[in-house]
Amino acid sequence: KEKDAQKSEYASTSTVLDYSMALNEKNIDFCINTITGRYPTEGYCSNLECEELCYILEGHGSINKKDNEPINFEKGDIIYIDKKEIYYWNGNFKLAIICTPAWTKEQCKLYEEE
Repeated sequence: KEKDAQKSEYASTSTVLDYSMALNEKNIDFCINTITGRYPTEGYCSNLECEELCYILEGHGSINKKDNEPINFEKGDIIYIDKKEIYYWNGNFKLAIICTPAWTKEQCKLYEEE
């Protein structure tokens, strides 16, 4: 239930509603992330362990995978992020994210701009 989800702010531009605590599952989890601007605010991020399937619930933006052209998206689009891919988000949007295996903060790595 939404009332059981944990709300976290990972940056001034990213607020997450994390349902994984209630799921108590190690193989998969679910969250809703609201991005307002660029995340991370500088550089790039990567998940070292998880594959992520993202569904854009509202808004529009882009995902900027390192060494690739930006991918623009809008409400209704799906984005796949493979583990260890290096990227950043930009825009104003809300997305639902399914991670497998379940996401933990320790899996997330931030990279400085090169």
